[in-house]
Amino acid sequence: MRLAAESLGAGPDLVMLHGWGMNSSVWADFATRLADDYRVTRIDLPGHGNSPFDGRQELAAWARACLDAAPDRAVWIGWSLGSMLCLQCALLAPSRIDGVVALAGMPRFIQAMDWQYAMPPTTLDQFSKALLKDHVQTLERFLALQMLRSDHAVQMLKRLKSLLRERPDPLPEALRSGLELLKSVDLREQLTNLSCPTAWIYGNRDTLAPAKASEDLRQWLPGASMHIVEGAAHTPFLSHPEETHQLILRSLESMHG
Repeated sequence: MRLAAESLGAGPDLVMLHGWGMNSSVWADFATRLADDYRVTRIDLPGHGNSPFDGRQELAAWARACLDAAPDRAVWIGWSLGSMLCLQCALLAPSRIDGVVALAGMPRFIQAMDWQYAMPPTTLDQFSKALLKDHVQTLERFLALQMLRSDHAVQMLKRLKSLLRERPDPLPEALRSGLELLKSVDLREQLTNLSCPTAWIYGNRDTLAPAKASEDLRQWLPGASMHIVEGAAHTPFLSHPEETHQLILRSLESMHG
């Protein structure tokens, strides 16, 4: 499974992974900012955008496909599901990853008795059922949910839809597999095995990856840097690009030493 990837700029390598149901066009504006100082490689996840899908549903299989499409060594930036993949890549190939920046990222996306700052399982169950009926309408609902309560929500939703149209729609079977990953994967205990630094950036209005999760992450990652963007929901790099850009630049400087 050879994933679609494209690079921009020159300098130390960055890899960018998008979220569920999206494609790497969502990074277009933000990658251009980062390309002033870095060589940025954007990868379409399996079955998303221009990437094929071979039916493999395990997080490790998706992560290996991303590693195959990535530079030999880089800092990885992941948004939402993409952040979970970045973490898995760092666990699988620690010598290749100098750091992980997680935007609206979670090691587990659904609630548990000991993990309350996440989505209720019923939310993803509803999306799973809706996918079987109409995956296009389900994606529309998900886009709106990501913008919920954010500053500039209407403008952002319009911009995001415009960006996504630059590449093919995700394949329904890849959507189902990605949703299953969001429902089933729990990397919390494995976070202590990470050998690279991590930075976590949340929007204080995010309902899918609540900012308060950063408090619980401290028990596995006491040295991680945590940041909260006021007025942002699930897409801080779209709603607050300048603030998010500065936070990422500071994180990258410390990761590259």
